[in-house]
Amino acid sequence: MSDLNKMGLAGARDALRKGETTSVELTETFLKEIEGASALNAFVHRTPEIAMTQAKAADARIAAGDAPAMCGLPIGIKDLFCTKGVPSQAASAILNGFKPEYESTVSQNLFDAGAVMLGKLNMDEFAMGSSNETSVYGDVVNPWRRADEDTALTPGGSSGGSASAVAADLCLAATGTDTGGSIRQPAAFTGITGIKPTYGRCSRWGTIAFASSLDQAGPMTKDVRDAAIMLEAMCSYDPKDSTSAELAVPNFEAMLTGDIKGKTIGIPKEYRMDGMPDEIEQLWANGTAMLKDAGAKIVDISLPHTKYALPAYYVIAPAEASSNLARYDGVRYGHRATLDAGDGITEMYEKTRAEGFGPEVQRRVMIGTYVLSAGFYDAYYNRARRVRTLIKKDFDDVFATGVDAILTPATPSAAFGLGEMKDADPVQMYLNDVFTVTVNLAGLPGIAVPAGVDSQGLPLALQLIGKPWEEGDLLNTAYALEQAAGFVAKPAKWW
Repeated sequence: MSDLNKMGLAGARDALRKGETTSVELTETFLKEIEGASALNAFVHRTPEIAMTQAKAADARIAAGDAPAMCGLPIGIKDLFCTKGVPSQAASAILNGFKPEYESTVSQNLFDAGAVMLGKLNMDEFAMGSSNETSVYGDVVNPWRRADEDTALTPGGSSGGSASAVAADLCLAATGTDTGGSIRQPAAFTGITGIKPTYGRCSRWGTIAFASSLDQAGPMTKDVRDAAIMLEAMCSYDPKDSTSAELAVPNFEAMLTGDIKGKTIGIPKEYRMDGMPDEIEQLWANGTAMLKDAGAKIVDISLPHTKYALPAYYVIAPAEASSNLARYDGVRYGHRATLDAGDGITEMYEKTRAEGFGPEVQRRVMIGTYVLSAGFYDAYYNRARRVRTLIKKDFDDVFATGVDAILTPATPSAAFGLGEMKDADPVQMYLNDVFTVTVNLAGLPGIAVPAGVDSQGLPLALQLIGKPWEEGDLLNTAYALEQAAGFVAKPAKWW
């Protein structure tokens, strides 16, 4: 078969089952593609030996008739997931040389299902960023270009390497993590599909922590069907994660009928932001019309505490980050600074963390330490937690009225140029998460679906937010939207 790398998970799975190709052939194709795509800087630790071993084992399973849906399918793993014996750095200098002796639950679930790991993918340092410009490995480049321009664009963040690799056909799919939009925003910027499941649906064990009450793993794929296939393989109850939900994992793919007749879709008035580009407004209106034409009932809803979501998020997330990142001290693993004569343990901590953490991580650790300090804990952190409860209640109240899903834009713009936000106030960068952070604060599932292009030919996406634990229903609504939108655009290969 030609163009093996252009397939998605479902197409490759079916080709493997029909004997039209093998996992070894697929894997070799992708390894060759990765070799020629260094300009994108998406893959940072390649694992060809592991990939070929897994591919041969997968071919044997398929031949024996023991083949789960993901068996034999080559994917990329975000550098935030610990992979046994493979560098797992969270794109940070402070974890330079760290090779875990254990496997994250999510990657183990995928490998148990027969998936093939091509390598580790670039990301923002410790998942802190919206443009993949904070990585110790350097910037990831979006495979898309503006019309008639050679400007290098961001793939979004923090899962920028995953998004770029999937959009450029360097892997069939990839794992991502989402703390405030880090799956959905880069998926939107690169014209792929990304779903953040309900908090607790995927185990966090073995995933390097940013903000523990917000982090959630999910798949980044070429379409909704692929997202359903991969999500099922990633999910599980895990007794090693105290926040893991002991719930059965449904067959998400079997729930993709495309029939949403009788479903109620809410349109929140608070998401109509001042200064929102006309193209985003039009995309949202078009998506609303598509769902209505598919038989859904459209209702206006109110989520009154939305305006407080971004400030609440940027208190809670840095607070949890400052606590989680306190473990990186140069004592047990990772980078340790060279000390001068007479330096004590305090100097070792200070020098190690100054050298190991990049500016964005340092900024968030300092903010988090400040809001948790004596005299400010109640004024900032506890107040943000109370706001978070109100935001969740907004969603609960809306769903209680019979709303099945909520439609919003995924991002406030298309992908911007690398370096274009370099001199901007950090808050301007944080505004990229304005449509996505509420979903994490409320622990809900959310999915970004490509639905059009802007005047420069760059992809734009819509977001659907679902009820907790009802990813199957959310995926089906997304499937209906995907079919109606008919998005098929691909980046022109320049790398």
